Amino acid sequence: MDKPQIILHVQHSLNYTIFDSKWIPCSTKFVALGNYARGSGALQIYDLSHGSLNLVKEAEKSKAFKCGTFGASSLQQRYLATGDFDGKMAIWNLEALEAPVYSVKGHSEIINCIDGVGGLGIGEGAPEIVTGSRDGSVKVWDPRQKNDPVATMEPGEGEAKRDCWTVAFGNAYTPHERCVCAGYDNGDIKLFDLKTMSLRWETNVKNGVCDVEFDRKDINMNKLVATTLESKFHVYDTRTQHPTKGFASVTEKAHKSTVWAVKHLPQNRDIFMTCGGNGTVNLWKYNYPVNRVAKDGDEIEIGVPGTVSLIQNTVLSTQPISSFDWSPDKEGLAVCTSFDQMLRICIVTKLKTIG
Repeated sequence: MDKPQIILHVQHSLNYTIFDSKWIPCSTKFVALGNYARGSGALQIYDLSHGSLNLVKEAEKSKAFKCGTFGASSLQQRYLATGDFDGKMAIWNLEALEAPVYSVKGHSEIINCIDGVGGLGIGEGAPEIVTGSRDGSVKVWDPRQKNDPVATMEPGEGEAKRDCWTVAFGNAYTPHERCVCAGYDNGDIKLFDLKTMSLRWETNVKNGVCDVEFDRKDINMNKLVATTLESKFHVYDTRTQHPTKGFASVTEKAHKSTVWAVKHLPQNRDIFMTCGGNGTVNLWKYNYPVNRVAKDGDEIEIGVPGTVSLIQNTVLSTQPISSFDWSPDKEGLAVCTSFDQMLRICIVTKLKTIG
């Protein structure tokens, strides 16, 4: 019992399919996003107090919500950006949910994924939101600019459109540097450099990419985790890029099922949780090699992959865990959602003991 434990603190049944939940920064509240059976969108705000969940506010919208982020908002406003089944990206003031403060029909099909940067005091530069869609495109939005994206990454003429399942910002350590990583249904992972507006790196992991996340957004790129359909996830050391071999990586099998999501612990970027299609969650630690960089035969620097160790795991549900979010304020507190229409609050103990 001296190692971290994953404790189920509260579970709460819902009357809709839930896809995403996010902690509201600097609070004990979180939002839940999903889809009522009649096709409309559910947006609920819950407060965790004295070991129970209280529904604080809710709104039903015309289209189902798929994803949300607070990443481009200030800590004062704490506006939520959402992607819906109609291809619309909207930004909501949670104090006044009647109408969004910003809305744009960004995609021709469902928005599968969303991420934000430049807000919450994390990352340099403008507040930006990235969306990925079934229409094959990835778009970057500046909420201060109406209607048009500041960047669009989409297939060229004659190229097949691949369903984009996941997007993530990274490398936002100066006002000018910024990258977006996108994962697709055919196993493609693409890293776009927004400073040079170019494709910086790409690979294919032979399996649909369910989730990608940098260990932190606001530092020189360090690590990137990509999770896939058939029980595998990949950890890339993105600090050293070889001109032909790209990034060094370590691959791990987990969950005996789809690895739906990955989330790094905000207080320690070397610890992360993965979520499985069999209802399990696994807590991992990344271990750096003695030397992260070596020289190849031509004296060109090449990255050296580390290893991952499983710290703890537990079964939370009989259905896939579809989203997971650590509290940014309380270390070890997390909310997760699953396809049994349940919200769960978990507490992970003794995280500071992980050496």
